[in-house]
Amino acid sequence: QVQLVESGGGLVQAGGSLRLSCAASGRSFSNYAMGWFRQAPGKEREFVAAISPKGGNTYYADSVKGRFTISRDNAKNTMYLQMNSLKPEDTAVYYCAVRPSAIPMSNKNDYNYWGQGTQVTVSS
Repeated sequence: QVQLVESGGGLVQAGGSLRLSCAASGRSFSNYAMGWFRQAPGKEREFVAAISPKGGNTYYADSVKGRFTISRDNAKNTMYLQMNSLKPEDTAVYYCAVRPSAIPMSNKNDYNYWGQGTQVTVSS
């Protein structure tokens, strides 16, 4: 059974940093694109970042570009999101997702597998 488990969320002050992890089990995703999304209360789930299977191509939402870095370690079947210079508007539940394709996309409907999410709260 495929399972994605996020970790690393928490409460941090504005300007601080967090590193999220997404551990995959049940199968290898080394040939698939992966992504991070987030959902704030009362808002739609939105794209944050995506990465190609070997990690050579990365894509970011404009709102996080220059502050967040997506990466993956296929040997560990794990993806990461390093979040720096956090802002209160980054507060949300963060989800990792896998797309059964080598092409990263920003549309959440293109992703088949999802984790349960991890809460990130940034205080001002």
